[in-house]
Amino acid sequence: MDVTAPARATLRKRVLGGETTFGLFVDLDSPLAAELCGRAGYDWLVLDLEHGAATEADLLALLHAVEVTGSTALVRPQSGERLRIGRALDLGAAGIMIPQMRSAAEAREAVSFLLYPPDGVRGVALRTRGGGHGAVSHDRVRELNAKVLGIVQVEAPGTVRDAAEIAAIDGVDVLFVGPADLSHSLGIPGQFGHERYRSALRTVVEACVANGKAAGILVYDPSLVPGLLADGFRFIGIGGAGALLADHAAAALDVARTG
Repeated sequence: MDVTAPARATLRKRVLGGETTFGLFVDLDSPLAAELCGRAGYDWLVLDLEHGAATEADLLALLHAVEVTGSTALVRPQSGERLRIGRALDLGAAGIMIPQMRSAAEAREAVSFLLYPPDGVRGVALRTRGGGHGAVSHDRVRELNAKVLGIVQVEAPGTVRDAAEIAAIDGVDVLFVGPADLSHSLGIPGQFGHERYRSALRTVVEACVANGKAAGILVYDPSLVPGLLADGFRFIGIGGAGALLADHAAAALDVARTG
């Protein structure tokens, strides 16, 4: 793998530079689906091992499929455990979306697994795909660290409370709101207009702006994007591949039946 490939090398710079980027969650165990989504022009795709159909055994083929399109392949592992994060990075993920964090302490530990020493505690294995297949010498590992996009999900009251502290952590580049989990954990399931939820969003955006990081969020209705941009979100996921397939399949059938 060429670790200097343009998409991989520049996404983190674009995000930290304040550019708005759009992505999609790939929740299907299908390299072809991943490639089709990449060819649609998304800046990034999240290969979803937490809620998607794919497993770690499927990940390499999915990474290959995204990379040929020019999109950037990110991975949401099953958890924030060291082994799960390390395996995704060793296989070539350009960044990690860490799910189910509950506090700044949890986020700080998980983010340390993204980076080689001395910046973190990622296991050093430079002959892996993510390590450049041996093309990167030990004195250059910080060049690899500089390309890894670190995304911490905000899905619980604790991460909202600690948003400013999390955003200040080196290696955290994006705070990404998971609307469903966050609304449920706040005791207002699915009530995305509720003031408690809206206040949490404001807290996340303010923390990101204050620390030069990007605020991210998932949305299934693209018509809501202008409002999210106005709110300060810059790293926006437009639903998932499975939902797009289901919605368009149903819509096409409805047109065919009704004429």
